[in-house]
Amino acid sequence: MSSDFESYEQDFAVLTAEITGRIGKVPKLVGDEKKQMVANVEKQLEEARELLEQMELEVREIPPQSRGMYSNRMRSYKQEMGKLEADFKRSRIAYSDEVRNELLGDDGNSSENQRAHLLDNTERLERSSRRLEAGYQIAVETEQIGQEMLENLSHDREKIQRARERLRETDANLGKSSRILTGMLRRIIQNRILMVVLAVIIIFTTTMAIYFSVRGH
Repeated sequence: MSSDFESYEQDFAVLTAEITGRIGKVPKLVGDEKKQMVANVEKQLEEARELLEQMELEVREIPPQSRGMYSNRMRSYKQEMGKLEADFKRSRIAYSDEVRNELLGDDGNSSENQRAHLLDNTERLERSSRRLEAGYQIAVETEQIGQEMLENLSHDREKIQRARERLRETDANLGKSSRILTGMLRRIIQNRILMVVLAVIIIFTTTMAIYFSVRGH
């Protein structure tokens, strides 16, 4: 299972390196060339998100005792993904003549104000995205903790059931031992009574024999 995760990990590293390189080129391009580059980056970002989802599924299949290390790595990759998306958003408006002409116009102070307002909105969106990402991460961690608790409860339940079965077996063995001991005690008492009766008979017979022998003389 960890080998699949590491394979996705390598693909993610290669893909994010390509995305980083292309993001750096976006502000320097114009026209159709820029649009094509933006489309390529968007496609690669979607592929990176899918890889993260696959990695997330692999982490959930890893045993709880080994899952912590992979969860930490996932958090790092998600942070890297968030940074790439933020850089991509900034690259589409930073120092681009085409975007400045289309969105801000050529008017001096007005253009600067509009550009500042647009950048402010972008920052707000990025902060909201980070908060959503943090909320999602908390939800994932909560789900993982819940799964671990359920697994622990299941193991505890199995232990309790095995302990109950051992108690039942012990009770049954004690019952058998008690019956055996009772039977042995009963036989011992019977044997002693029989020995006493035999002793009485022997003593009586011997006494009578002596008596009649003495009387005969």
